[in-house]
Amino acid sequence: MQYRATLWLRDSIRTIPKLQLRPTQRCRYATAIDSPELFDVVCVGGGPAGLSLVVGLRASKTTSNLKIALIESLDLDKGRMRNPSPDVYSNRCSSLTPASVRYLQEIGAWSHIDISRVQPYQEMQVWDGITGSRIAFDWEVNTRRDVQPSTIAYMIENQNLTTALQTYLEKLGDITVISPVRVDSIDLGNSTPELDLRSWPIISLSNGRRIGARLLIGADGANSPVRTFAGTTSRGWDYNRHGIVATLKLSGSGWGGEGYKIAYQRFLPTGPVAMLPLPGNMATLVWSTVPERAARLKSISKCDFLAMVNAAFRLSPVDLEYMHSVSSGQQEEFEWRVKHSAADSTKVPMEVVDVQDGSIASFPLKMRHADTYTGERVALVGDAAHTIHPLAGQGLNQGQGDVAALVSTIQAAVETGADIGSTLSLEAYNAKRYAENNAMLGVVDKLHKLYAVGSGPIVGLRSLGLKAVNEIRPLKKFFMKKAAGV
Repeated sequence: MQYRATLWLRDSIRTIPKLQLRPTQRCRYATAIDSPELFDVVCVGGGPAGLSLVVGLRASKTTSNLKIALIESLDLDKGRMRNPSPDVYSNRCSSLTPASVRYLQEIGAWSHIDISRVQPYQEMQVWDGITGSRIAFDWEVNTRRDVQPSTIAYMIENQNLTTALQTYLEKLGDITVISPVRVDSIDLGNSTPELDLRSWPIISLSNGRRIGARLLIGADGANSPVRTFAGTTSRGWDYNRHGIVATLKLSGSGWGGEGYKIAYQRFLPTGPVAMLPLPGNMATLVWSTVPERAARLKSISKCDFLAMVNAAFRLSPVDLEYMHSVSSGQQEEFEWRVKHSAADSTKVPMEVVDVQDGSIASFPLKMRHADTYTGERVALVGDAAHTIHPLAGQGLNQGQGDVAALVSTIQAAVETGADIGSTLSLEAYNAKRYAENNAMLGVVDKLHKLYAVGSGPIVGLRSLGLKAVNEIRPLKKFFMKKAAGV
């Protein structure tokens, strides 16, 4: 009986027709319209961080064979610097640390920079706007004339940096640049008979293209769509401050002696004001203040604006308070009040004599930090991961540090044959950068809050602390190394 049942079951199976997928069922997964273009690395964002990242990957022998795409919503070609005038500078400048410059040199990008528009500086004078306590951030200068002093940072227009990176990117080749195209949506892929893309981010673009990423990198700014897709929370707060920027022209030669340039920053109760050197007698201004004063500074006449900038480095907070309160006539007020000012002319920048037309602008200041920089097949760099108060000039440098660490992490994954998009492969990047950036964010945030106090015992204590750091050379050197990324 058992033998007959077995024969019956065998014959029954033979009579069952084989399952066949209809053409319409197969096409649902395999048509050219539905299948995304697949890349090893897709970077969303073509600013300094995004461009440095793809250039770093392409320039490395280890990762040069990866299939890479760069997506940018703005027209990268229109943003290039072409035949710039030596007397006109962008108001979007950054202070590059030696560590950032070293990374750009290592990947081969620095040689494409227009060096004639870069200004290194060797000292930064910082002082308390209320008490006058001062610290000079300067490396120990060798007295021999044939030895150049060490550079603290390099002032560079952001456009100069991105133009150099684009030029080098074209020279390297083999990177798909999609610009200007915006990201419409990012979703997870599907499983097909040929390939399982269920963990892969699929980017739908405004031009109809769909891009699949083994590793998706968000270099797409503070309002990052990539971070939103990853479900990563970004925490922080607004400072209720705006940063005023402008390109200025100074009287005389403008900066220090030949081959030795000085940057200046004064902490006022409403926020720090900094003047940083550009080539020749040009300078870039970054002035953090409350929104109402920022709006007033943008609305007053050119001569009154120049008077306010000069006053910010020379007059007492009481004088400044009054000059901010009047709707016009700041130039006359400054000329009268500066005669009675106790400011030492050798310890402040040269007077400002002109401001470049159209260069006065403002932006809100905020601090944000993502809970993590990585997820399954996702990594964040630059402003997508963190935004910082500009008082220490560390925003762009933090982004370059992120890029260098992520490129190194991807290289390690490729060398060991690991999946470059896996959480395990990316953990080294998160471990290296998160704590370091968090510490910098915390220090800068506390400095802003400390110097926002205009009276009381805290003012005296912070002045003592500033004097102590200035006098204790090893301690000051330690802080300078941290800021320089050494």
